[in-house]
Amino acid sequence: MTMTEYPHARVALRSNAMDLRRSVNGAIAGGVAAMVWAAQQPLDKRVFGCDYDDVEMLGKLVTSEAGWPAAGLALHVQNGALFGAAYAQARPFMPGHPLVSALIASMAENFGSWPAARLVDNLHPARRDIPKLFGNRRALAQATWRHALFGIVMGEVERRLNANDADEPPPVPVSSNGHGDIELAVGAA
Repeated sequence: MTMTEYPHARVALRSNAMDLRRSVNGAIAGGVAAMVWAAQQPLDKRVFGCDYDDVEMLGKLVTSEAGWPAAGLALHVQNGALFGAAYAQARPFMPGHPLVSALIASMAENFGSWPAARLVDNLHPARRDIPKLFGNRRALAQATWRHALFGIVMGEVERRLNANDADEPPPVPVSSNGHGDIELAVGAA
């Protein structure tokens, strides 16, 4: 099998490389946005009058030792990077401006995951050291602000990093009826 015998393979390889680059750029954008989120938390804790801290919650989930801040930050940035990579792959399929799409995605994650606050309140290993979240309106407002900030930062960084990629969905190397590549069928006839 050579690339000249199967020209669609060249398109698939190029598409996979583009998808990987798009994902890496999205992961960078999500990681940067998560770091901005974490850096501003001390300020928003004062503004909202609530000690809810995502880095603390994540860090104390995995260790009770003094190293929880580093562990929590690493997990927080990892989560942001994973979200950013997934968002970067989905964005070409989302209508509207990339900042609006990113904001909507981050708000969906915020309100979709907020009911899990009850699990944190009841099952988290450090539940006595962190504020109760379920039913805590200040914590919900804080989480909403944080996710909005995350979405805007991630959306803008991802938009810039993936600016050279077309915002169209990637080509699908099969015909619309699902029976294979029409170019190969015509070439065989």
